[in-house]
Amino acid sequence: MTTAETPLGGPGTHQAALAALERRGRLRALAPRAGLDFASNDYLGLAESEDLRAAAVAALMRGVPAGAGGSRLLRGNHPEHAALEQEAATFFGAQSALFLAGGFSANAALVATLPRRGDLVVHDALIHASVHEGLAATHAEAVTTPHNDAGAVEDAIRRWRVAGGRGQPWIVVETLYSMDGDFAPLDDLARIAEAHDAMLLLDEAHATGVYGPGGRGLGATLEGRANVVTLHTCGKALGAMGALVCLPAGLRDYMVNRARAFIYATAPSPLLAAIVRAALCLAAAADDRRALLHARTTQVREGLARLGLPSTPSQIQTVLLGADRRATTVASALQHGGFDVRAIRPPTVPEGTARLRLALTLNVSDADTRDLLAALPRVMAEAGVA
Repeated sequence: MTTAETPLGGPGTHQAALAALERRGRLRALAPRAGLDFASNDYLGLAESEDLRAAAVAALMRGVPAGAGGSRLLRGNHPEHAALEQEAATFFGAQSALFLAGGFSANAALVATLPRRGDLVVHDALIHASVHEGLAATHAEAVTTPHNDAGAVEDAIRRWRVAGGRGQPWIVVETLYSMDGDFAPLDDLARIAEAHDAMLLLDEAHATGVYGPGGRGLGATLEGRANVVTLHTCGKALGAMGALVCLPAGLRDYMVNRARAFIYATAPSPLLAAIVRAALCLAAAADDRRALLHARTTQVREGLARLGLPSTPSQIQTVLLGADRRATTVASALQHGGFDVRAIRPPTVPEGTARLRLALTLNVSDADTRDLLAALPRVMAEAGVA
């Protein structure tokens, strides 16, 4: 069969789509780990730590199983899940917690399940793809507001009320934006939520373990409020996998009864739950690690300033390069130099804002970081980046 005869939607169609991505410099491919870690979200260096290895071994030795064997509503509900949820609620200061298999599915489940028909979801323009996944399944109305514009959030709610909106507004933001490295205006958003009887859904994925007392996140002072729901992923600074949703007990019960990603999915590994319990303890006692990470952030911010490049206030630094090919060229050159730096391209980020994402972790040294800062201007110049 010739290409022209390939059935609509057949393999030829997929290959053509991949070829188009390649021409635009957007083709993705899996690559093995190589080079110094400036790409992972293992901010505190816990993922490969002896502490978490020891926790895993100890859990296995006391008989914790690797698999749950079914969904939580069937036979998959293990005591380790309940123990983790109780400890997490206490740690974060929430009324209750629910453990799910991953941050993406948990975020999507929250947005698809909790806002109901007649409600309004007001979300930031740069919100994570997982929220968009949930928005595709929600019965609520949704509106996008400009990035970190608290005034626009309040205006959107007011316009909706004037137009006859009678349900519950939901304000959905990331506390630390994963591709831009900046913080949400949480104080303003909390005030708006209180003033307009709105729920505040905070994605703490990149803040958990790194910010707040004991690493409890940027929204730590808001936890436990009746109008606050938070998502704490376990696969970033906590070094494990899964996600903890912290929320009022009534909303937890609603998730158990209505969240399809919870009801129909095999429960997370009980062994993983035991490891996350250990990770929470490590995070609570990790002030020294956090201090080192914040010092590294300052080091990189100062280094970028010397290069005439802007920086962010967090452990996620971005070097905007604009064109997709330019970003992949610079990233590839840095990788060949021994630095694992990745290019981030649309649709993950807006058109024309392809960039390098420098994720700062404790998996590298200050000397490694200085070497990266020294290599960056040379590589950019070789790639024709002013």
